[in-house]
Amino acid sequence: MTKPHILVARAIFPEVLARLAEHFEVESNQEDEIYSQQQLTGRLQGKQGALITGSARINEQVLAAVPGLRMVANMAVGYDNIDTAACERFQVLASNTPDVLNETTADFGWALMMATARRITEAEHWLRAGKWTKWRYDSFIGPDLHGSTLGIIGMGRIGQAIARRSTGFNMQVLYHNRSRLAPELEQAANQAQFVSKEQLLRESDHVILVLPYSAATHHTIAGAELALMKPTATLTNIARGGIVDDQALIHALRNKTIAAAGLDVFENEPALHPDFLGLTNVVLTPHIASASEKTRLAMANCAADNLIAGLSGQRPPNLLTSFPVQL
Repeated sequence: MTKPHILVARAIFPEVLARLAEHFEVESNQEDEIYSQQQLTGRLQGKQGALITGSARINEQVLAAVPGLRMVANMAVGYDNIDTAACERFQVLASNTPDVLNETTADFGWALMMATARRITEAEHWLRAGKWTKWRYDSFIGPDLHGSTLGIIGMGRIGQAIARRSTGFNMQVLYHNRSRLAPELEQAANQAQFVSKEQLLRESDHVILVLPYSAATHHTIAGAELALMKPTATLTNIARGGIVDDQALIHALRNKTIAAAGLDVFENEPALHPDFLGLTNVVLTPHIASASEKTRLAMANCAADNLIAGLSGQRPPNLLTSFPVQL
């Protein structure tokens, strides 16, 4: 029986490629070239499936040009790169990789928030520049995390994992979400309190963003929201670029509207706004919140699981589209 043909659109672990090759004829991209939409469309010709990441945009134009495509498996929990409504119309299955990255991403969010509050990268750059000649009582003073108020915008699995970590820091947790959590989930999340976005921004000492990107969440944090925050507050974004208005944030950091920010994601990444590079009160990382070997391998295998199931006529474990699986 002829194996389905798939495209693996970015470099992945060799052992996952080998596993996929047991089920499919695989065209891989271990050179890790970033395909343009035209190149992606060309590569998808004759393919029934694709394993993709956020750099591959699956939209109406792509789907219309590759009528044989039956499934796209995203190696990420976020899927703003996939037009799921268009996938529904073209009867193309789509999937993501939730859960396997929750704890690793929460760990990283916590680390980024701490580095931001305690000015760790700023202090390191100063030391490396040879400027450390004496100790001073006010050198790199920053706000405490312990005993402070943590505000979480987006209280899904990762947000709840971050809230659980706050217990050891004796923090009060406020959260804002599309809907309120069940009481038992609030209690498990360090007795988190559901509040309006405005109250959260006004009262929190540290705000962390963990919500999915969509047209509705575009610029959830912009100039008006930053103006509500305390001048001593920090903002950490491990969600998606576009949730924060980067230009407004640069203005707020430059003018000390807020104390500092920690950013793992950016608008138009990897081409982040160059003005971030001239600021000392921002910690910048290149979208690495899920970057532990164990977790990235689990994400790749989860995407492979979805693709193997979907192209064999079974329901993918993490299906995003709702039409019946009839392959």
